[in-house]
Parts: sequence; C-alpha cells; structure tokens
Amino acid sequence: MFAWNSLEVLAFKTGNPEHPVNAIPPCAAAHLQLRFVVGCDPAGFIPALRAHLDRNGFANVAVTPARMETMHATRLDPEHPWVRRVAASIAMTTGALPAILPNLGGSLPNDCFADVLGLPTVWVPHSYPACSQHAPNEHMLASVAREGLAMMTGLFWDLGEGAGRSC
Repeated sequence: MFAWNSLEVLAFKTGNPEHPVNAIPPCAAAHLQLRFVVGCDPAGFIPALRAHLDRNGFANVAVTPARMETMHATRLDPEHPWVRRVAASIAMTTGALPAILPNLGGSLPNDCFADVLGLPTVWVPHSYPACSQHAPNEHMLASVAREGLAMMTGLFWDLGEGAGRSC
C-alpha cells in the first residue's frame, strides 16, 4: 500500500460451510478492500471492475461499493521540513536512521488532516513484519514497545523544546 495498489480479501463465503458437498457452490460472496496510492481516482474502481467482469463473461457477478466513506491516499514529500524534523529526532533518540515512506495507502483517515485541513502529517508506526497487525493474534514485542515509547518521548520532547536538541 506504499508503492502500488493492493486488493485484499477481507472475508468470503462459498456454498454452505456447515454442510459442505462435493459440488460447485451455487453462490459466493466476498468482501474486498482496495488500498490505493495517491494519483488513483477511487470513483473509477467500480466501473473498471464492472467492465473487466463483463468483458470476461461474468455479467452475473454483482459489484457493490462499501457503505463507508472512502479514505483517500495521502503523500508528504520526504524532503518536507516536518519529515526532516521528525526523522532527525528519531535518529537522535534511537541512534539509527529511520526508514521514510512518502505514501499512506487509502484505508486510514489521514486525508481529513492532509487534504481537508492542509496539515502535513507524519506517521510513526511501532511494528514489525510478523506482528499480525489487526489480526486476532496481534502482538507487539517488548523491545518494539520500548523503542516506540522512546521514539515518541524523544519526539514530543524535541517538539516542545523547539530547536533544543538541534533537530
């Protein structure tokens, strides 16, 4: 969701899971989530999918948009002064340069701050690849929690001090 669009299957049901039979199920339903990057027009997603299905003989497949409001993707230039300020603070606190990704894929309500209010936003996640984020077995290592607390404490200190630690 940082470099390109991604489509995720959130849930699906085919046939009757309580009483499966050895046959092609007569119906199926799926809930999908499309996370998209800046520059994509979400108003075109459903028509494009509908046209693709129709061209390939799947006119009987219904496609309906989600009932929730679309959260548009946002991007802040990695050279923006706030990015540099936050990165310098994190580097000072951790002793390591942070990885900087300019995009936030559409699935978080960051657009209300970035686009509606015109505020630069910098996300500082505290995670690691195997954390199973948002899954039933989501977890965080104590070392990741300590590092996250240190980064945010250092960042809030530096923001409160202004140029106090020269970041």
